[in-house]
Amino acid sequence: MERMQGDGEVDHLEQPSPLTDKERVMIQDSWTKVYQNCDDAGVAILVRLFVNFPSSKQFFSQFRHVEEPEELERSAQLRKHAHRVMTAINTLVESLDNSDKMASVLKLVGTAHAVRHKVEPVYFKILSGVILEVLEETFPEVVTPEVAAAWTKLLATVYCGITAVYEEVGWNKLSTSTG
Repeated sequence: MERMQGDGEVDHLEQPSPLTDKERVMIQDSWTKVYQNCDDAGVAILVRLFVNFPSSKQFFSQFRHVEEPEELERSAQLRKHAHRVMTAINTLVESLDNSDKMASVLKLVGTAHAVRHKVEPVYFKILSGVILEVLEETFPEVVTPEVAAAWTKLLATVYCGITAVYEEVGWNKLSTSTG
């Protein structure tokens, strides 16, 4: 069952405190293991997103009407997008000590999703939860509760950065003027 809020409104969250050195190391160490299986993990994340939140498929014309998880897993377009998502996460993880680089990645991703794809920002919050869920289930030996807490903090930071980009590009005006 889908749980969503708002009508495309940008959710205002407080910026989480900066990651500590220990949290950065935990995220980067766990990501090393995840990224070895980058394509499979990315596909698992997107399939879970689309199965649990079917409205998220509306932004993907190639598999908008695909219902079966197995068919989604086989979709070349889904696999390609999953790879792009994992590559973006990888760049963020590699840049945890470079706030300018992180901001640059978030600006590219946020602008494309707001302006070109018209993806409501709440989907980034939903995706964050799905990412954490899949990582915890698929890599329990490395994504311990302490590591998961660090990832939660990072994903909240990413969401805040993305929503700031949405505001910069005038999301509320875009979302109401294109209706």
